[in-house]
Amino acid sequence: MADELPSMTLKAIGIVRNEIKQPAKQDCGKVVSDIIVNNDLTEALDGLEKFSHIIVLYWMHRAISGEVPLKIHPGGKREFPLVGLFATRSPNRPNPIGKATVRLLRRQGSILRVEGLDAIDGTSVIDIKPYIPGYDSVTSAKVPQWITNQ
Repeated sequence: MADELPSMTLKAIGIVRNEIKQPAKQDCGKVVSDIIVNNDLTEALDGLEKFSHIIVLYWMHRAISGEVPLKIHPGGKREFPLVGLFATRSPNRPNPIGKATVRLLRRQGSILRVEGLDAIDGTSVIDIKPYIPGYDSVTSAKVPQWITNQ
């Protein structure tokens, strides 16, 4: 099957600039970042400033490369069950794509100032979407017990 999957090419649309220089587990809720979008895409940002929050997709370029384990303990915590990689938020993935919903503080031309982005300085941004309540949140979502018992 893998031989039949198409290859893909991604193009960065911008870059993250902030104080986070090394990958680490940390609370990024108050970290302020600038997303510097390519100048040729500035018009594509028109209207985004009307939203309080945006969704940022980015390439975790400093995630561990090499063979990715198919089963892991979430967060590296042995007290959690061994589960499939796709049942976790581990940054070490076949395609290290990160996703964050962040507060949009302001837009100035092609620069978006955001709060709460958990990407390190120099991270490539691959897409930006507006956060739409009701569309981007699920009221009846279910999660395993090990997540709620943290």
